[in-house]
Amino acid sequence: MTDTAATDQGFRPRLSRERIVLEALRVVDDEGLQALSMRRLGSLLGVEAMSLYRYVDGREDLLEAMVEHLTDGLHLTPETPVSAEDGWQAYLQWLAHEVRRVAHAHPQIFPLIATRHPAAPWLRPPLRSLDVVEDFLAVLTRQGFGDEAAAAAYRAFSSFLVGHLLLEASQLGGTTVPDEPLDEGDPNAGSSGLALAEYPTIRRLEPELSQDRSDEEFESALEELLDRIARTERS
Repeated sequence: MTDTAATDQGFRPRLSRERIVLEALRVVDDEGLQALSMRRLGSLLGVEAMSLYRYVDGREDLLEAMVEHLTDGLHLTPETPVSAEDGWQAYLQWLAHEVRRVAHAHPQIFPLIATRHPAAPWLRPPLRSLDVVEDFLAVLTRQGFGDEAAAAAYRAFSSFLVGHLLLEASQLGGTTVPDEPLDEGDPNAGSSGLALAEYPTIRRLEPELSQDRSDEEFESALEELLDRIARTERS
């Protein structure tokens, strides 16, 4: 097999870096990161694995390209529904929800966004794109933040996103360890299958603990963070 592009007969779409990245994203979304290999990707694209190296410099370059593809939409453009003129709080609200949208749409890949080493040691995932960081710092400094306050806001905002969204992605993307079978014959087993006989308070509160309140918790924590950033601006 070769990566010969669509000919006059139109047998196969032309191979490109973008097509490789999109297919890699599909594989990871459907089957998890462990399913991604250059050989598997080549087979799905109808080419030998070696043909992919004309467009990506191996698996690490491919992973970075996948991250870049998903974070491109976080950069302000004329089409973005919010602008710097709307104020820094409106911008940070939009940005936080856009990052969360990525985490929810691609829970298998978001941990990669949140943990891969950035291009520079002072960049912090998941806001690791130079374009996005430039937007962030420019919006805040144009709205009256000093340099130190803007940098502190960037660090706090990044930590908030990683802390909340890694947990949400793990809940949406399946278990990271094999599921333990539920012993339905154990009357002391909680709904999770854990033996809770020795933990009466946990057992009593398990229905409350099991409720999914991620939406309200995210919104509440985001509001508290923005209030803290506002106090930093004024100090």
